[in-house]
Amino acid sequence: MADKSVAVVPHFIDGRILKGITNDFYPTRPCFHVVPKSGHGLYVRISDLKAVFFVRNLDGDSERGDLKGFIAAPRDSQRGRKLAVRFRDSELICGYSLGYAPHRQGFFMFPADTGSNNLRVYVITAAAAEIREGPAAEELAQRILNSRAA
Repeated sequence: MADKSVAVVPHFIDGRILKGITNDFYPTRPCFHVVPKSGHGLYVRISDLKAVFFVRNLDGDSERGDLKGFIAAPRDSQRGRKLAVRFRDSELICGYSLGYAPHRQGFFMFPADTGSNNLRVYVITAAAAEIREGPAAEELAQRILNSRAA
């Protein structure tokens, strides 16, 4: 049987970040396990998280600056409808989702910056302060990016 472990970086509501691998994340389950590089497996509850980042590698690239916003991206793509998410801690992520529905616990989205270390992100809907789709997603991203540049 093939190993189905994937690299993940869960971001907790309280600001903590955990890096490790998981082989039992399912969006319909209330918890999953993460095994850090060093240490024993930890039990992670979805209700404690704002998002789970599925990454190419756990080290990332500290030299690379992620591109912000949508960078002249189409409104819809094969990866889904354009979305901008502003979390309660003010973090902004922009990307596309095939499965966003406001009443669901969460949804997967693909980053707008395809060169990012993030392959996809599972966003916990309750942790978001604001979620916008289509043209409203671009407006939200621009408003936030402009306010940060000022």
